[in-house]
Amino acid sequence: MAKFELKLPKMGESVAEATITNWLKNVGDTIAMDEAVLEIATDKVDSEVPSEVSGVLIEQLFGKDDVVKVGQTIAIIETEGGSVEAPKTAEVAAPIVADVAKTVEVAKETVAPADFSGSDKFFSPLVKNIAKEEGVSLAELESISGSGKDGRVTKEDILKFVGSKKLEAGSKAAQTVAPVAQPETRNSQPETKAVPVSVNGGDEIVEMDRMRKLISGYMVASVQTSAHVQSFIEVDVTNIVKWRDKVKGAFEKREGEKLTFTPIMMEAVAKALKDFPGMNISVEGDYIIKKKNINLGMAAALPNGNLIVPVIKNADQLNLVGMAKAVNDLGNRAKSGKLKPDDTQGGTYTVTNVGTFGSVFGTPIINQPQVGILALGAIRKVPAVIETPEGDFIGIRQKMFLSHSYDHRVVDGALGGSFVKRVAEYLEAFDVNREY
Repeated sequence: MAKFELKLPKMGESVAEATITNWLKNVGDTIAMDEAVLEIATDKVDSEVPSEVSGVLIEQLFGKDDVVKVGQTIAIIETEGGSVEAPKTAEVAAPIVADVAKTVEVAKETVAPADFSGSDKFFSPLVKNIAKEEGVSLAELESISGSGKDGRVTKEDILKFVGSKKLEAGSKAAQTVAPVAQPETRNSQPETKAVPVSVNGGDEIVEMDRMRKLISGYMVASVQTSAHVQSFIEVDVTNIVKWRDKVKGAFEKREGEKLTFTPIMMEAVAKALKDFPGMNISVEGDYIIKKKNINLGMAAALPNGNLIVPVIKNADQLNLVGMAKAVNDLGNRAKSGKLKPDDTQGGTYTVTNVGTFGSVFGTPIINQPQVGILALGAIRKVPAVIETPEGDFIGIRQKMFLSHSYDHRVVDGALGGSFVKRVAEYLEAFDVNREY
């Protein structure tokens, strides 16, 4: 018999950890090669971890809701064959991503490691490691009110506690050196207290699921980070509507794909981003990062009501057929829950189709750390003034609104407005005789 270490696989360039959401196999269960052993979740996508070998699961090294790093051993499977190296459960196989690493980074002071084995509470290995690094005692760890399932202390809970502890220590030190009231800084935030919610007898209380909690956090953080401003422009897409009606049947017959309006819009956005690279950037603190690739995020609604943003990589290099295939593939896999973590990474600009639900226009929230997001409104038949050499007249046209939200910290009105105007120009100049 031999022991095989099942490790958390690499899931994309920027994915460094995942949360175990469910064990599909219990200790003692027989596992076939490529059979799913457990379910995991990154910050955006849920997926399964299959076994690379056939055998019997003899040990689970982490529990449900534990956070595991990429490359870390999560289970031991007993197989037929030669021996393999014993698991190194204490070894960290991959560093935590930058935001977490910065948070838990501490001065290398000599601190006697705390022993948390005597506690009746369950603490994940990651929480214990952070507590040891930060010199958090067992009593302090047990005093933390956990926000995880069954009151478990999560990574965010321990980091928040450590941050508060450091702030308190720094405040006491400052008072000792100079006990003088300091003026409030312009960026200071007033302390917010939870407002009690009135619940009546017939009301139902439903806890947010994991993804909704993440979305909630992202949206609040984005509004607090970026200075949102919007520009709106109305676009005549009559030629596009006529062209699509004419070719969609032949397109589906030849390509095996439905031709929606979304890839046509994405094509125009990608062209405009090449014309205005100042919109294809991200912000990291006081630095602007100019992105080489144009990777378009495509906001998609999930059957459970949540939202996900898969990414079309190198969108400017795709023709309309390639764009349609990419849009349909990502949309279908999003609905069926088959997106991979890497499918949602690396976006440089995002497009959301609010017109799908009948909205004429919207004010979308920026997908951090990007600096812009475009909302596509519903296409409607409207009376419009049509200019001709013989004079103006009223006619029925197909029109829609483009709503552009952008980060006023780094994008001013001239750039934000010019960009969305260029998208409109590409759409209105659509060639009705073009090949697909």
